[in-house]
Amino acid sequence: MGQNLRARLQHIRASAPKRAAGDTDQQPLPLKKPAEWAGPDWVTVGPLVVKRSVVMASPQLRCTAPRSLGILVPDLLRYPASPPRLDDLLFFDLETTGLSTGPGTLAFLAAFGRLTGEDTLKVDQYLLLDYPGEPGFLEAVLGEFAESSLLISYNGKSFDSQLLNTRCIMNGIRPPDYYQADLLHPCRQLWKRVLPSCSQGAIETGILGLDRTGDIPGSMAPDIWFSFLKTGEPSELLKVCDHNARDIAGLGGILGALCTIAEDPSGGGERFRCDPENLALRWHRAIRRHGEEAFGAGTMKTGDALLQAAVELGYRRAAYCHYRTRAIEAEWKRRDPASALGYVEAFLALPDIQDSIGDSIEDEMFHRRERLLEKLKQGWMP
Repeated sequence: MGQNLRARLQHIRASAPKRAAGDTDQQPLPLKKPAEWAGPDWVTVGPLVVKRSVVMASPQLRCTAPRSLGILVPDLLRYPASPPRLDDLLFFDLETTGLSTGPGTLAFLAAFGRLTGEDTLKVDQYLLLDYPGEPGFLEAVLGEFAESSLLISYNGKSFDSQLLNTRCIMNGIRPPDYYQADLLHPCRQLWKRVLPSCSQGAIETGILGLDRTGDIPGSMAPDIWFSFLKTGEPSELLKVCDHNARDIAGLGGILGALCTIAEDPSGGGERFRCDPENLALRWHRAIRRHGEEAFGAGTMKTGDALLQAAVELGYRRAAYCHYRTRAIEAEWKRRDPASALGYVEAFLALPDIQDSIGDSIEDEMFHRRERLLEKLKQGWMP
């Protein structure tokens, strides 16, 4: 048993009401109807399971996705209908009783968001009111999935989806089949050197400028749900539900920002404070790996321009990629070792190379220069 779960169970036992002498059967707290404890927006969808639907504004969200979005979010390339229509996407987030995906943790709140219009999402939330209702909770949640579903999540591939699969298996339910695109790693690539943290909240406030003032921290969600089990008081739990819905809206906003950057990487990258070097390298490598046809005409030229701009700004990894690529093309495609040598020399002439990129890269370029010099010495001609 994990230390986190053990500590929580000990805390629950220590704070549980003591039985009176001779009391052999302690009755559980009575549950009120959803409309009484949570307001009329909630309806019962199963034993100890309730649901509500809310419409959320999601700034930056758009109705169409450019083909080049797959450069920034490579998970999209695995989806059969690439690029997908944004109104076919299913934004997904869970609130759980812990940070482990093991059998001691369960999800008590699930949210799904769908695009209903430009800049708006319809968010459906399912809330588990107590442990015995988990099978019904899972059945209700799985009703949102289809085999063609394309889930959009933030760290969901590593956590939310893994936990959902675990809970399905624990309850004898077949886990759902779906495609999934996670935005955590794309965001890290673009903003890890811009922000102190790449949590979803940090991206929303630091990049999108969203205001989450008064929002309850997600880290408090487990304790609040456990407290609800003991007291039946819903006020704090409803704040967790509001936090969860805002996460879905923020997720839509992040995807919308990525669409803008994919469509206009120069202007969008500046608007959303992207790391110019990592954006250029990600774009360049995607084109080299998948070919321009995967992302649309002009994307290779765009990648070259991004790389050149990063070189002019003094980014050394971008410079290595730029000059190495040019040297390879000159030597092997155009059969022009003299031009290839010129690119290598230009790279090695950059100031502070050794301190900024590491010895191995410098050694590789020195080796390339020696080989090209030997070719020219031998009178190699195209």
